[in-house]
Amino acid sequence: MVRSRERAALDRRRWRLYTAKSVGMRVIRANHLGMCFGVRDAIELANERAEAGPLTILGDLVHNAAVLEDLRSRGIAVAHDPARVTTHTVMVTAHGASERALARTRALGLEVVEATCPLVRVAHRALAALVRDGYHPVVIGQRDHVEVHGLTEDLDTFDVVLDERDVLALRSRPRIGVASQTTQPVDRVRSLVALIRRQFPQSDVRFIDTVCRPTKERQDAAVDLARASDVVIVIGGANSNNTRELVSTCSRYCSRVHHVQTEADLRPDWFLAAETVGITAGTSTPDDIIDRVERRIREFAAERADRTHPAAESRS
Repeated sequence: MVRSRERAALDRRRWRLYTAKSVGMRVIRANHLGMCFGVRDAIELANERAEAGPLTILGDLVHNAAVLEDLRSRGIAVAHDPARVTTHTVMVTAHGASERALARTRALGLEVVEATCPLVRVAHRALAALVRDGYHPVVIGQRDHVEVHGLTEDLDTFDVVLDERDVLALRSRPRIGVASQTTQPVDRVRSLVALIRRQFPQSDVRFIDTVCRPTKERQDAAVDLARASDVVIVIGGANSNNTRELVSTCSRYCSRVHHVQTEADLRPDWFLAAETVGITAGTSTPDDIIDRVERRIREFAAERADRTHPAAESRS
């Protein structure tokens, strides 16, 4: 398995070296992109447990259609209600779950395997610490996101904010503790924390930064990529929050940004007159999909070069 991965990585490097000199359109990748360690570990754990016996995942393990289809092809079931599970073993997704949800699931006699990302666990512990110290918890994130459900379900009282309007609707409290969904853009988080402090100058506002490092790295790299590109392609699942945030970030610095799930979504007219095309990808995007997208973009570039320089092509 290790040797096959090494060979695949070598093939990818050879392909990029071979095609890099082919045409006038430059294709570059963000310095940080694609699957994070939390997603890789969750997928690996799911495959290991499925080999040992029937497995059901509670919800989407990750927000990527290709990954989910691969899991289903291995016989792994998906259920959104523990009461409907027919296997003895169930797995919690990388997004995590509350202790209350875990207890309800175990009460059904099910064996629970947790694939929760370690950095999501950090966010859970941060919120618990804020509550323990007497702070009213405020979570920066999407109210309906599975990770936010997991973060807040154990709390008796809390608020979730995502924008300025949400902050302005908060009640004044003596002590306010702020943490965030791990995939939120850190600039947004810091901006909202600053707004909370301005909104409640008499309150003791404590902020614990729970934005995960892979998200920060991908966001920072996306800014650099977008600034250097005429067109940016962001690869990731349609329901992936961190992928959508990458699209939003890139759009602030590049006017031609497109979100695709696979190479089949690419359109040649996106790259007209583009000299530099940048590629980035969300934390649930497999390496092979990134490679296929890059290969297809380079094929578009080669086709454009053939049309632009037909005489040179005929002489070769």
